Amino acid sequence: MTLSIVEKDVVASVHYRGTLTDTGEEFDSSRGGEPLSYLVGAGQMIPGFEKALMGAAVGDKKTFNLEAEEAYGPKDPEGVQQVPRDQFPAEVEVGMIFGAEMPDGNSIPIRVVEANDEFITVDFNHQLAGQRLTFEVEVMNVRAASDEEKEHGHAH
Repeated sequence: MTLSIVEKDVVASVHYRGTLTDTGEEFDSSRGGEPLSYLVGAGQMIPGFEKALMGAAVGDKKTFNLEAEEAYGPKDPEGVQQVPRDQFPAEVEVGMIFGAEMPDGNSIPIRVVEANDEFITVDFNHQLAGQRLTFEVEVMNVRAASDEEKEHGHAH
């Protein structure tokens, strides 16, 4: 019996290439490495990616576009904030990425987008927020998830 990507309880392994729809610039790819494996329905993937692959089987190739809402969401203007310069190392530069600890204990990346003598402007938005994305995907393997994978909520 050939498995396909369904709502849950399967592990899908895919090779993919992600580009910005508007410019064609590649932002990520699994080519040249191991395929990406994920537990379907566990929330590991952006919603539109998983939805676009529902029903796909081994050997299927799909190309699809995702609007920002189906990917990393719209860019939140309130996610860009000024922080006093003294809260950063002296050598801080535009483009650097730091980890910010959130009240729940998780860490999220913040990007430095501007720097002056008084403030550092940081962006808490995901760097792909607000972007339309294009994915080229080839399904390499689909298998039943083990009980341990289902319990842990991710592919092993």
